[in-house]
Amino acid sequence: MRIGILGLGRIGAFHAETLSGLDAVESLVVTDPFAGAAKAAAERFGAEVVDSPEALLAAGVDGIVVAAATDAHPALILAGVEAGVPVFCEKPVAKTMSEGVEVLKAVQGRDVPIQIGYNRRFDAGFVAARAAVQAGELGTLHTVRSTTLDPAPPPAAYIAASGGIFRDCSVHDFDIIRWVTGREVTEVYAVGGNRGADFIKEAGDADTTGAILTLDDGTIAVVSNSRHNARGYDVRMEIHGFTDSIAVGLEDKLPLRSVEPGVTFPAGTPHDFFMDRFTEAYRAELTAFTEVVAGTRPSPCTIEDALEAGWIADACTLSLHEHRPVTIEEVRAL
Repeated sequence: MRIGILGLGRIGAFHAETLSGLDAVESLVVTDPFAGAAKAAAERFGAEVVDSPEALLAAGVDGIVVAAATDAHPALILAGVEAGVPVFCEKPVAKTMSEGVEVLKAVQGRDVPIQIGYNRRFDAGFVAARAAVQAGELGTLHTVRSTTLDPAPPPAAYIAASGGIFRDCSVHDFDIIRWVTGREVTEVYAVGGNRGADFIKEAGDADTTGAILTLDDGTIAVVSNSRHNARGYDVRMEIHGFTDSIAVGLEDKLPLRSVEPGVTFPAGTPHDFFMDRFTEAYRAELTAFTEVVAGTRPSPCTIEDALEAGWIADACTLSLHEHRPVTIEEVRAL
């Protein structure tokens, strides 16, 4: 098949590399406002370069991958749907929830599949955890712990446009908690602080946060995030039930150092970047998209899924700012 890529920044170029290695993908068509980025992709992957999204959609593509800036996501999703071309779009659907809801309304009833990029759904550990929960291996769940710690903050310009740590970073934890447990979040309580880069505080954001989520069956989920984790990129989950407990990310590249006498675990070189931690997950995610394009599977992460994670992020942001518990229904009504 012929896949178009809109946006060739860090993640777009990474997707181009991944797609070029998939058996199902015969050719790539790319576009980016910066001609140099498109030219580099063309030279590296043999891609065809066009000068606009309109030209890309007119180039006979079977599916499109939207990796452009967040502000462009709604228009590009809708352009793909109008053209009848399946869409993969990196999260979020839009910069704000109100815009995201408008996108959902605009595409409802249209027979064009849309997949939103939440790559943890395709990581082998998280897939195994979901299967264990669904099979009842843990019994009734009572506690979930989910962690995302970045080795260093992104640039100041990125922070200023990110929508805040809950929408930019924690939202991956929120999505994977929903997906692994099969439950919905009903209420949150969030705290945060600034112990590092001044530009994060100046942007009105926190660099380290914690959130308590109450799920609709009474399970408690604890989410921990930080922009500062010098030892490496740390993504983990623990799921505790009355019968058993399991963990995702408990492997030799875990960025933790044990101080227990005689313990050598973890013994590997720590993960240092999300592309290192989730290389295989990204490959599985885009392989899934080629199956969506081929019509052999439904979207594994819909706009509705992405918006549910977004509501949790908005509730945590409000909770942080107002120092109180916030229900998901409260933010839906705002």
